[in-house]
Amino acid sequence: MFQVFLDFAARGLTGAGWVTWLVYLLVVTQLTIFAVTLYLHRSQTHRGVDFHPVVAHVLRFWSWLTTGMVTKEWVAIHRKHHAMVETENDPHSPQIYGLKKVFWDGVGLYREASQNTADMEKYGRGTPDDWIERHLYSVHPYSGPTLMLFINLALFGSVGVALWAIQMIWIPFWAAGFVNGIGHWWGYRNFESSDTATNLIPWGFWIGGEELHNNHHAFPSSAKFALRKWEFDIGWAAICGLRALGLAKVLRVAPSLDVRPNVNLPDADTLRAVLTHRFQAMTDYYHQVIMPTLREESARAGNNLRDVPRRLRRAMADGGRWLDRDKRKQLEAVVEKRPTLRVVCDYRARLAALMEQRGADAALKGLQQWIHEAEQSGIRALQDFAQHLKGYALPTHG
Repeated sequence: MFQVFLDFAARGLTGAGWVTWLVYLLVVTQLTIFAVTLYLHRSQTHRGVDFHPVVAHVLRFWSWLTTGMVTKEWVAIHRKHHAMVETENDPHSPQIYGLKKVFWDGVGLYREASQNTADMEKYGRGTPDDWIERHLYSVHPYSGPTLMLFINLALFGSVGVALWAIQMIWIPFWAAGFVNGIGHWWGYRNFESSDTATNLIPWGFWIGGEELHNNHHAFPSSAKFALRKWEFDIGWAAICGLRALGLAKVLRVAPSLDVRPNVNLPDADTLRAVLTHRFQAMTDYYHQVIMPTLREESARAGNNLRDVPRRLRRAMADGGRWLDRDKRKQLEAVVEKRPTLRVVCDYRARLAALMEQRGADAALKGLQQWIHEAEQSGIRALQDFAQHLKGYALPTHG
């Protein structure tokens, strides 16, 4: 009898070896990632996709079982992050708390934010409020991980404790730390969005598509995060598979952009497209106007483009918004020494302000005036961009 107990403690009911342990760990952690990115994030928070009630509940149950997170709290905190991004009210911005704090103590910031009942009510609207949510998931959040521990112990014995520990740190590390921290600190940007969000890598199979963080901040309600040909979003692949089975309905994806040729005057269609794709427009402006102008003026002065530090070059994309005081002064000095660069940077600031203007009539008039002045500027790159911008249009099909 004692030997049976020892065998059970060592190997559990399965008697499995390390290969089974590894496969099991890969499966359960990926399911947890899917529960977070598909259900909590894309469906509940941003309403980009709806799932069949059975699928939705399975994902909600798995989230409770393996993370102990309450749907309403997770949704509210993430919605507030988008609403207050990079401000003192952002629940987990590295710009405010520092990268070290967000990376290593993302769970602490999450718990602190979840204590704000006013925010939970304001930003958590529309989340499940059925019997099982009120009597189990939200009132006993830690019962799920506890049950998961007993399941692992039963299946694998003492090794199950180690597997459980890895399960418990999976989301805190990859989501609360890696995506929320590094995803606002380092990586590449497809869109010059009004925050510091970056794409960490173009394909992170184990993070469910959440690594495409800049894409997500540019189009938050899109169920699809991959927006470039070389990017791969495994979460979107899962959604497409469920949709093919009739178990998912995609509600929103990022709109595509058409550029019409030979447009004489920006119209209401142009304005809608520019506002919808404002981050794309600002990205185009940086690559098509600011950088060519900087290269041209550097070459004219006999200087190397690299004489301007890379961080300052990149900061021209947003007017140096995220630079500290000293770096901003350095940027201003770089711009002041280059008259044409100063002009195009001023045009960038005016275009950014125009996109925040309220009222369609005033915005359209402002856009028309901006394009007219840009075409009369005598700066070739700016003129070409103005021609490009006034051709912006949303597709009329599908």
